[in-house]
Amino acid sequence: MGVKWFLSSFAVREEAVEAVARGESMLAAGASVGVSRRSVIRWWHRHASGVSLQPGRGVRYPLSDLDARVGRSLTLAERVEIHAGVRQGLSQRAIAARIGRPQSTVSRELARHSDAEGHYLPTVAHLRAHEDRRRPKQFKLAVNPHLAAHVESAIDDGWSPKLIADMLAREHPGDQTWQVSHETIYQALYVQGRGQLRQDLARRLSTGRTARQARDGAARRYPSPFKEALRISQRPAEAADRAVPGHWEGDLILGTGNRSAIGTLVERSTRFTILLHLPGTHTAEQVANAMIREMSGLPGHLRRSITWDRGSELADYVDIQLDLQTPVYFCDPHSPWQRGSNENTNRLLRHWFEKGSDLSIHSAERLAEVAAKLNARPRPTLDYNTPAQALRKLLAAA
Repeated sequence: MGVKWFLSSFAVREEAVEAVARGESMLAAGASVGVSRRSVIRWWHRHASGVSLQPGRGVRYPLSDLDARVGRSLTLAERVEIHAGVRQGLSQRAIAARIGRPQSTVSRELARHSDAEGHYLPTVAHLRAHEDRRRPKQFKLAVNPHLAAHVESAIDDGWSPKLIADMLAREHPGDQTWQVSHETIYQALYVQGRGQLRQDLARRLSTGRTARQARDGAARRYPSPFKEALRISQRPAEAADRAVPGHWEGDLILGTGNRSAIGTLVERSTRFTILLHLPGTHTAEQVANAMIREMSGLPGHLRRSITWDRGSELADYVDIQLDLQTPVYFCDPHSPWQRGSNENTNRLLRHWFEKGSDLSIHSAERLAEVAAKLNARPRPTLDYNTPAQALRKLLAAA
């Protein structure tokens, strides 16, 4: 029983298959681990389906010829590191950090090149990747004129590429030849030589653009300062239900051309508002200094958390956390509704600070005056008490 278990263990299969991938014959690989040539052939085809192989003579390509990186592709050394990390039980994030790659690269590599049992062999994966690069891939819309004509007709009728892709998937659930991703359609419209769609169709999209425009171009050029930041999903539940005071939401209201700004902070349970005076510019350093200055006078139990969006004006959030001893949480991208109290307050503030106006003309004294008026405004959510009254009750109780 012990011998059978040993011969069928993954460690033995792995060693035999890697020997074949290095160029050894099936017979030699079997002899090195003490199994028959037939077993090695079975294991090889299970792990290496799709790899170019001449049975009994090893693989066609010596691995030394494949080790150079092609573009952004992984090298054999990197795949060996991924394999070692998997064997050690490391997370994909930890493996990615070890080889200096994004986590998504490791995730895709394991998804594409692991076998049906979830086992990943670096040499086999390397050969598979080489074969994939060698095979020319035909563009789906170029080889299927009927599909291309259908896409053109749908765009003429005002359909978006995403809607076209979704409806094709619903109407042809089992036919991949009649399914196409919205990204493929966009490439056919915007990338030269990537399809046979009419060139005038791009203007029929809702954007009307003839060239593609990345939504996150700035993020691609510069590394995000929020990679290690706390997400709103990590915020305590007490902040969401407003049961405990001391949780704040913040943002900027911007003036004409985004050249001037006023910072706003709203306490979630009382709706008490603090305005940050930002004369001149609203850099991360200025915003951090203003927030620390205005909030440092609050008692600790009223500085439990701050929630902000992912604007560059709060890139110095670490300084805020250290000085105020208050965690800063960040909303998900494009999700202003996650700061509902602050969004509503900013709308009220437009009564005094109109859109399209120059906000730099307002002094710190003027901001304090407006904040006092807003905090003296009765709120139905507070049973028609004012934010100032609600805050005074909390301070008195403390």
